[in-house]
Amino acid sequence: MPARQVPSSVAELVPRFKEEQVFILQAFIVHSVRESGRKGVVVGLSGGVDSALVAKLCADAIGPGRVLAVAMPDGKGGKDLRDARKWAKALGIEFRVVGIGPVVTALEKRLNAYAADPIARGNLRARARMAVLYYIANTENRIVMGTGNKSESLCGYFTKFGDGGADFLPIGDLYKTQVTEMARYVGVPPEIVEKVPTAGLWPGQTDEGELGISYAELDRILLGIELQLEPEAISEKAAVPLDHVKYVLGLVAKGVHKRKMPLIPKVGIRTIGLDWRE
Repeated sequence: MPARQVPSSVAELVPRFKEEQVFILQAFIVHSVRESGRKGVVVGLSGGVDSALVAKLCADAIGPGRVLAVAMPDGKGGKDLRDARKWAKALGIEFRVVGIGPVVTALEKRLNAYAADPIARGNLRARARMAVLYYIANTENRIVMGTGNKSESLCGYFTKFGDGGADFLPIGDLYKTQVTEMARYVGVPPEIVEKVPTAGLWPGQTDEGELGISYAELDRILLGIELQLEPEAISEKAAVPLDHVKYVLGLVAKGVHKRKMPLIPKVGIRTIGLDWRE
């Protein structure tokens, strides 16, 4: 779906970044780590804006000495790896590189997955990264801080039990455009903030290319859905075509299962995920 850039002044529905959100997220991180009883956090640092922001928030909230950043390239890593290393150094946090190439190659060979579609193979990579982060967390008394944002969660644009697998999601209630604004505000370098968003799951892959819509347009539509407006009202207030609104509504509907724990049929008095409240 071709993206149509519309000046924010034209659209009534635009997610806004507020400075106080930084302090809310930092307080959340402090509380999460304290309640977990763990000594620190581990963050998958990809070289993109989401993980760069989470690393910065964690470093400021609990101190650089309690934050470990792990880059997990499938290959040499290139500019993303260089950006991640440079940012970790600037933050004063520990940085490690764990190449997942050999692991994924072994899995693909065992599964005879070379002819599989890119999404299935990409999911293997995402789940390999999750396994690395949780191994480190388990063996070093840390928790996994996820880097997913609200736009991706609502559209189901993440790998279930892959990059969606984390203990906490500090930026999970920020739309992608808000993430970008916050990252600029807290000093994430322009070369990271302005980079074309990609999950790095296969060569040439981009988020907006896969989603079929720009984040600027997507977030305006999602805000309208969050406000429970009718599709026609969203189209008007977000200054987007109605068919784009219906397309995003479809993405949100198809991604419901990714946002929930596995469903359990009710046979007991109180059932986890249904009426067992915690």
